Amino acid sequence: VQLVESGGGKVQAGGSLRLSCVLSGRTASTYAMAWFRQTPGKGREFVAAISWSGIGTYYADSVKGRFTISRDNAKSTMYLEMNSLKPEDTAVYYCAATYSGGDYFYTQRDDYDHWGQGTQVTASI
Repeated sequence: VQLVESGGGKVQAGGSLRLSCVLSGRTASTYAMAWFRQTPGKGREFVAAISWSGIGTYYADSVKGRFTISRDNAKSTMYLEMNSLKPEDTAVYYCAATYSGGDYFYTQRDDYDHWGQGTQVTASI
């Protein structure tokens, strides 16, 4: 499985960005997926997760109501729509995937065994 993120960039606080993550090498519809983020000196933090069907989603409290996770299995792509960005959202964002035997989502870093290379998101005042 290979994961490739795109869509990061620099925006002013209050702005929006949409991240994409393309999964290749396996059938995307059998994989639960998630977004994590990391800043220098800190561990990788959970942001949002989605089940393989897209029906099940879960968000960190810090992004709830501002970020939306979704997926299009026909395109083997997961998305993260980020609105009302804050300076504290600045981080490298990683997508993650794990084979799932059922329509579940997972929120722990150790649940995932495939990771993308990361994409930088910067929200400045």
